[in-house]
Amino acid sequence: MTTLPRTLAWLLVGLMAYPALAKEKLTVLTAFHEDVVSRYETAFEQQNPDIDVQILWRMPHDALPYLSQPQQGGVDVYWSAAQQNFNVLKQHGAWQKLGIDRNGLADRLGAMPLVDPEGTFCVSEMAGYGFAVNPDYLQKHGLPLPKTWLDLADARYQGHLALPIPSKVGFAPMMVDSVLQQYGWEQGWAVLAGIVANARLVDSGATFITDIIGSGERGIGPAIDFFTASAIANGAPLQFVYPEPVAYSPAHIAITAASQHTEAARRFVNFVLSETGQKMLFHPDIRKLPARPGVYKDKPAGYFDPFSASAQHPVVYDPNGAIPRLALNNVLFDRLFSDHPQRQQNLWNGLRKQEQRADAAKAARLVKLRQLLTAAPIAAAKAQEPALQKLFARRADEAQAEAEAKSLEQAWAKDIDRRYAEAEKLLLELER
Repeated sequence: MTTLPRTLAWLLVGLMAYPALAKEKLTVLTAFHEDVVSRYETAFEQQNPDIDVQILWRMPHDALPYLSQPQQGGVDVYWSAAQQNFNVLKQHGAWQKLGIDRNGLADRLGAMPLVDPEGTFCVSEMAGYGFAVNPDYLQKHGLPLPKTWLDLADARYQGHLALPIPSKVGFAPMMVDSVLQQYGWEQGWAVLAGIVANARLVDSGATFITDIIGSGERGIGPAIDFFTASAIANGAPLQFVYPEPVAYSPAHIAITAASQHTEAARRFVNFVLSETGQKMLFHPDIRKLPARPGVYKDKPAGYFDPFSASAQHPVVYDPNGAIPRLALNNVLFDRLFSDHPQRQQNLWNGLRKQEQRADAAKAARLVKLRQLLTAAPIAAAKAQEPALQKLFARRADEAQAEAEAKSLEQAWAKDIDRRYAEAEKLLLELER
């Protein structure tokens, strides 16, 4: 029998006693819930026993500076729904090309790209925007299920909605912008004005939208699908309606340029995007929408398929076009609606009552009144100016930008107040 040299024998004993020492360490930075990440960590390590996954949890506002450190803080993979972080860090050369096999993965979902043009990051899963509804509430009040955002602006839903304020509730800015993209700038703000006229506005200090709808206080609340699914799983009497067409909030995954474990990182990304990894999104504790079309053939009963839905009603929303103007949108929404919801709703109540009377002699004045209540403070071309968008995006970090943004806000608020005062005067004339 051959005897191992003493040094080699001790080395083997040590490796068996401390198997983690023989593994390659892979660091993944994410903001996803531990229940989600731990499932992927366990499943990946079972398939890749030579890799030890280390998870770093950072919220998006903390992840950006962390990944901007020298050597990117030792992170190998960034996996998050914070799309702006991926775009910003790309500009600073933070990512390397994924270099993965995209066979079976879609490059687009309607107008929404599912992979960065340079191949440095891609969509790993999606969440859909839509309406949390209380079916019993709708039946009690004789209300139909809404199918589109325009439906929510209908007078029949007056007093029956709860709407998150985009400057206060994290998922709401892109959701609101999806309305502006779908209907266009001018009509989009008109649709939002009609929705706000029907809604209780909800900020971050209030209860969740799903709590308000589930309790029966209101019957419909624009929300995101997996929040609603979680509420349903916890007993809330809710249903989720995907509008026609649907807008999505995508999550992305990338490999850092500074990674010293590129091959291990690539294996992790491949796993997340594989059939096995994508089907894990169907789990009742996760309930996200896979980015791999083929896995939907095995979806649970009743599970939504965004690729099938887009074939019927093509996706028109591209989050890339939204991100630069989200801060500006939030300010416009607040000055138009959040500052004086009761005043705005009173004016809409008056407008709708007058429109129901169908008095031909008042038609021109009713058109004018509606214009006063639905016009945005700035035109679409102005809102698309990069300098204006950057001004509002930078204001939190730059005193000069804050001063300029505040001055513009005050001017817009003054103009809105003037328009609302003119509308109040016109409404009084119509009621005589």
